[in-house]
Amino acid sequence: MKVILTPELERRIAEKVESGLYANASEVVREGLRLLFETDALQDRQLVQLRADIQTGLDQADRGELVDDAVSHERVKAALAAQVSTRA
Repeated sequence: MKVILTPELERRIAEKVESGLYANASEVVREGLRLLFETDALQDRQLVQLRADIQTGLDQADRGELVDDAVSHERVKAALAAQVSTRA
């Protein structure tokens, strides 16, 4: 496999090696790819959760379990206020 990097990327990889954190450029690239794959997996899990949450909402709507928008806004404001007060 041949990979062509921009001069900027080559410079940044060299900086990582020079820092002593990595023995060579291959280690830097492997770590970058590992992080990329980790991020991809996290996004996949978040997408699955989002779809499940949307389905839950749709199921609730089908059952008529809807909340008036004014009530919903008040609930959100109260939840945010509770979060702020617990952080203080």
